[in-house]
Amino acid sequence: MCIRDSSRIARLIEDKAYKRGYKIIYSSTENSVEKARELINMFKSRKVDAYIISPIKGIEEDIQILLNENKPVILFDRNLPELHTNYVGANHLVASHQAIESFIKQGKKNIALVTTDINVPQIIERAEGYQKALADHAIAFDEELLLKIPFNQAESDTIKQIKQLFKNKQVDAVLFATNYLAISGLKVLKALHKTIGENFAVIGYDDHEAFELHTPSISTIQQPLEEIAETIIKLILNQLASKSKLPDQQVIIPAKLILRK
Repeated sequence: MCIRDSSRIARLIEDKAYKRGYKIIYSSTENSVEKARELINMFKSRKVDAYIISPIKGIEEDIQILLNENKPVILFDRNLPELHTNYVGANHLVASHQAIESFIKQGKKNIALVTTDINVPQIIERAEGYQKALADHAIAFDEELLLKIPFNQAESDTIKQIKQLFKNKQVDAVLFATNYLAISGLKVLKALHKTIGENFAVIGYDDHEAFELHTPSISTIQQPLEEIAETIIKLILNQLASKSKLPDQQVIIPAKLILRK
């Protein structure tokens, strides 16, 4: 089995597979198409049983070859809709929409989204949920409040961009689309002596222990990693046990908005 993305969900999948008698070979593509292709070819040479992939754009053809060879393949976290295979993920649009609505219910008007510029569905959906919530509540969308951070840039540059956002606009709430962006954002707030409270609200994404340890604690959108991992393992083992190809399944599990004081 081959898996690519976040270490937390990788550990969950590895543990669940091991308890069922399977071993996981884990590798990261670091969002490189070339490295992803090299890894797929390496695993093919090792004759692995099945593939669990958090894909990136550009490796559709390589995954299709695996499917043509009747290898069990499950995509997670990032979907490639043009491929006919199994997918397990969270509903990011709904989760982002709920987060922005929670700000609006607190009376917030100048709501920012700090996200990344990766062109993948789960990141795009977070921005779509943000814009839809604003539209649903008749709040005009301001492009200057949607900050897209280049992926893999130095954190010092990220901090500069977030600091500029908070300095230039009367932002009263912000949703960070990833936990590492939220960590950078908290550093900016500390540097600016900006306090989280009645006048300024923050929600992170993908819960992090720093969010609970922070004073005040940080609300977050929590992905259902345990359920995602369990679903992936069940689907992949069902495929391995079946003598014929099973129907593809698209399993979307709701993410949870955790509101903290």
